[in-house]
Amino acid sequence: MPLERISRTCFKLIHGRNLVYNQCWEDPRLDRQALELTGDHDVLVITSAGCNALDYALAGANHVYAVDMNFRQNALLELKKAAIRTCDYNTFFQIFGQGRLPEFNTVYPEKLRPELPEFAQQFWDRHGKFFRGAKRRPSFYFHGTSGLFAWMVNGYINRVARIRRGVNEILEAKTLEEQQEIYQRNRLKESLFRPLVQWMLNRDTTMAMLGVPRSQRRQLDVGYPGGIVQFIVDRIDTVFSKLPLSDNYFWRVYLTGQYTPECCPEYLKPENFDSLRNGIVNNVTTHTDSVLDFLEKHPGKISRFVLLDHMDWLYSNYQEVLTAEWQGIVDKAAEDARVIWRSAGLKVDFVDPIEVQVNGSKTKMGELLHYNQDLAAELHPIDRVNTYGSFYIADLRA
Repeated sequence: MPLERISRTCFKLIHGRNLVYNQCWEDPRLDRQALELTGDHDVLVITSAGCNALDYALAGANHVYAVDMNFRQNALLELKKAAIRTCDYNTFFQIFGQGRLPEFNTVYPEKLRPELPEFAQQFWDRHGKFFRGAKRRPSFYFHGTSGLFAWMVNGYINRVARIRRGVNEILEAKTLEEQQEIYQRNRLKESLFRPLVQWMLNRDTTMAMLGVPRSQRRQLDVGYPGGIVQFIVDRIDTVFSKLPLSDNYFWRVYLTGQYTPECCPEYLKPENFDSLRNGIVNNVTTHTDSVLDFLEKHPGKISRFVLLDHMDWLYSNYQEVLTAEWQGIVDKAAEDARVIWRSAGLKVDFVDPIEVQVNGSKTKMGELLHYNQDLAAELHPIDRVNTYGSFYIADLRA
């Protein structure tokens, strides 16, 4: 279909040429409970911005393999690792907590660049400006495609809707009751979702900036009353009025361009910095590859797989690759392997029918995956990001 081809081309142009994610949009607090990590576990995770790869290492994983086809995402994780190794905590937090370091032009060539692999050097040689605190986009978290959208949202909040005071007030609320009162009093829902905003949210280009391909949007347009726009409205309504914002660093950085030491990912907390610097950071390695290609080359076994939501896109565009990927997962899975993933859809029905080879016989994935539906149902509603339709936890017993 022409519209589908145009949307797919737009998505590839945005994702194939840019740093897309400047922070992870999957809540690692849920992942820690779902994965039950120990020192016996090797983890494969799609890199995204690398925040969660570092989180799993802090949680006790033996080794974390951060795999991403977009080398820019791996370059970001490598920069975080370099800063952990060479900077003091205050400088590290300025770079990745506040999203700016005025003296980046000095710190980068002297400390960070020598610690980077060549591909990351080449990227940050050109894009170090993201951290220099430019007046127009003063934070790293307003760069990259998702960051550009965040910058646009902040411009709307500040100059069009003029609700900055209300947004700042709700982010500082101490209780859920206080949040709800501020949300209602300032009419934030009505101000945030004016007709123009809803029209923009209904555009494929806008969704592509956020890393949402048309295939995911279609799942919600078909499966959710009111389609993707109403889904987004309802999710943000939940974030602001039904979940505590005091530790919701995902939305804080999106709405302000920076974290605080009290509201930030685990890798940015002062009490974790020394542990990372004293060796844990070495347990995280980056790999610019597809999940399938990485698995085919990896000599060992993997006990934990974190697949984010990329299967939505594979199923709609490359079903044969999705089948091959599951074959690779089955082939390289350790005895106690566990897989977690998310989906834009309210229900994923395309994984279980996939057929793979086990001991020379064809077997459907539904026969190999043993789902922990109760735990997933308990965790999904308290996801601080709150932008996915469903969450899955499954043990793989090949």
